[in-house]
Amino acid sequence: MKNVWWLLLGLLLCQPVQAERIKDIADIQGVRENQLIGYGLVVGLPGTGEKTRYTEQTFKTMLKNFGINLPESVRPKIKNSAVVAVHADMPAFIKPGQMIDVTVSSLGEAKSLRGGSLLQTFLRGVDGNVYAIAQGSLVVSGFSADGMDGSKVVNNTPTVGRIPNGAIIEREVASPFAAGDYLTFNLRSADFDTAKRTADAINNLLGPGIAKPLDAASIQVSAPRDPSQRVSFLATLENIQVEPADESAKVIVNSRTGTIVVGKDVRLLPAAITHGGLTVTIAENAQVSQPNALAGGNTAVTPNSTIDVSQENRRMFLFNPGTTLDELVRAVNMVGAAPSDVLAILEALKVAGALHGELIVI
Repeated sequence: MKNVWWLLLGLLLCQPVQAERIKDIADIQGVRENQLIGYGLVVGLPGTGEKTRYTEQTFKTMLKNFGINLPESVRPKIKNSAVVAVHADMPAFIKPGQMIDVTVSSLGEAKSLRGGSLLQTFLRGVDGNVYAIAQGSLVVSGFSADGMDGSKVVNNTPTVGRIPNGAIIEREVASPFAAGDYLTFNLRSADFDTAKRTADAINNLLGPGIAKPLDAASIQVSAPRDPSQRVSFLATLENIQVEPADESAKVIVNSRTGTIVVGKDVRLLPAAITHGGLTVTIAENAQVSQPNALAGGNTAVTPNSTIDVSQENRRMFLFNPGTTLDELVRAVNMVGAAPSDVLAILEALKVAGALHGELIVI
């Protein structure tokens, strides 16, 4: 088969829906991670740091905290230091004294953070409060090496490192888990049918009226007020099996990579498609015009363009009502269409009203 391009398809035809636990399809409202960020200084680098104005300012500020004041005219040589951004995710229910991992990233011109140590850095939340303090030696997987002739070798990313258990939690985030008379599950993929099925599954196990769907994403469940009873109650709820509803008919197209993912309920209305390939080749051949020396002319470069236009013969194919995209893709493959051509065909079908499903281009 000539000029056939493979399409990456997510066809779910004839696949039964699998029951899933509530904990795998929904989150508990209010139980979430929180992002922390800080600004710090990495020291101990083997000459791979930076010497910039803000690095000097950060270094002098650190010395002032220890009672050492440098004159403004003094510019310390600190190629073994680098200013960095430090960030981490603070899990739900984590308590003061527990440890979390942190990621350290260079902000300036440092060539590598390998071998460096992060000095005490405050990690703040979106409210400006300090929730953790980070410090420790970095683990950097990448490296870089420079030659005297300007050559350079870089492997992975040497300007980003991790500190396992590098931050100590200093402040706890208040959680609404134990407050009120209800718990609310938020579906990760909003769907009215799935919300109803989840509420019905809970009511079938615990009794009518315990759970009720609020919208396509939220299910409100009556819960005991005692925290220990609420934990046991939630452990039972999370393991209830629910059959999620089928997704709406969608065709997802990545225009950059040519990837096409087709949902199982996508259908085509009657349509006829013709596909033609037009090839235009333009070749520029510059020629030098050399006049006779006795004629007194000047040497000149004259362009010589060759334009070749060719059109391949393609086949027209007719689709009957109820045709699936599986059949469409097979037919398009038979005529040798590229992914970009398939995208154009899908868009034309959607505009013509012959594609039964949502076309999403990412």
